[in-house]
Amino acid sequence: MEKKSSKQFGVLAIRSMQNKTRKRQVEKRKRITLTSKEISELLAEGIVTIILLILINVALLVVLTSFVRNSPSLENAIWDSKNIFARRLDSDFFWNGRNFILPLFLLIDAGVLYWRLIRRYRQMQLRHIISELHYIANGNYDHRIPFELSGDLSRVVSSINGLVDSTVAAIEDERKIEQSKDELITNVSHDIRTPLTSIIGYLGLIEDGQYQSEEDLLKYTHTAFVKAKQMKSLVDDLFEYTKVRQPSVPINLTSFDMIQLVEQLAADFELEAKKKNITIEVSSPKEQLIMDGDTEKIVRIFNNLFTNAFKYGKGATKIIVEVDQIGTEAVIIVKNNGAMIPKQALDSLFDRFYRVEESRNQATGGTGLGLAITQSIVALHGGYIYAKSNPDWTSFIIHLPVKSNVSPSARKAEDYLNGQY
Repeated sequence: MEKKSSKQFGVLAIRSMQNKTRKRQVEKRKRITLTSKEISELLAEGIVTIILLILINVALLVVLTSFVRNSPSLENAIWDSKNIFARRLDSDFFWNGRNFILPLFLLIDAGVLYWRLIRRYRQMQLRHIISELHYIANGNYDHRIPFELSGDLSRVVSSINGLVDSTVAAIEDERKIEQSKDELITNVSHDIRTPLTSIIGYLGLIEDGQYQSEEDLLKYTHTAFVKAKQMKSLVDDLFEYTKVRQPSVPINLTSFDMIQLVEQLAADFELEAKKKNITIEVSSPKEQLIMDGDTEKIVRIFNNLFTNAFKYGKGATKIIVEVDQIGTEAVIIVKNNGAMIPKQALDSLFDRFYRVEESRNQATGGTGLGLAITQSIVALHGGYIYAKSNPDWTSFIIHLPVKSNVSPSARKAEDYLNGQY
């Protein structure tokens, strides 16, 4: 069975593209190319170093030669070392006076020259890195330092690129949060304003005495009452949605029989189903399915799914609930044979305030929060939900762990809703 909704696959696809982008950036990494000015600086550094070393060497050779010649014991020690370790070497060339010191000085000089040039080259690399940082800081947040380096500088560059990635992700998250807040305000304002306008209009007619009969008065008050109930429903759903989305919402885990719970809920909705000429069936290959969960919140899941089927499953004659256990998961499928949900709408079904209908009218009485609440509650239990639809059936598939290892918090829900599962 599929385990993720189309929306989740979209999130994974975006992340895959981001990973590929980073991979391409890594593949495009190049060595730092020195400018002609930097090459000149490097050559000048080498020349100055060589001149200084020559002067220092000459001074040291004069001092050491004078010291050795004035110290017979030291000269004898050098001669004895020659006899023991280097009998095959030309003693007149290697072991006498300043000729013994020259190779040692040359080796030290080479080391000093290499160290000075490498240090200068590292400084130039650091200048290039700082230049790249300034470029990124000027607003080019899609840019990364592309240099192929080694040692500490490589780790520094990797850390900087990682920090930029994290910063960009944080900025994007903040932007989405702000956009989400704006959308929330817009949607709530629209959904409250519509019934509120009707309430004010009808109550205004009553206050001004603009009704012809007692029947008109009752009609106006009833309409205002219905619109007020719609507003209350929106406020209740909004409160429930924000409550289950909080990062530390508690869940009261108890053991219960999922099959018995679903059968009881089906019986509760039987009267409403008959009014719409819909039958509700519950089927399961098992007699019992004992699992852990917050029954109050689990009930809200099925209330939302049944209500959703009644309101939007146009032409439906059946609602079938299938309950089974696969491994350590309880799998519940709630399906109806009503109108098919367009494929493009499946990606947004669980978005808050989303409705398949294009206009946000109150004809169906929905707030657009039911499925968003459902998804949050399922995720709160460490599970997931997704939808499938074809001309025959529209199905909502729920996966819940039988034995919950979820702590009383919404950490897992938050990870799921952010695309981590």
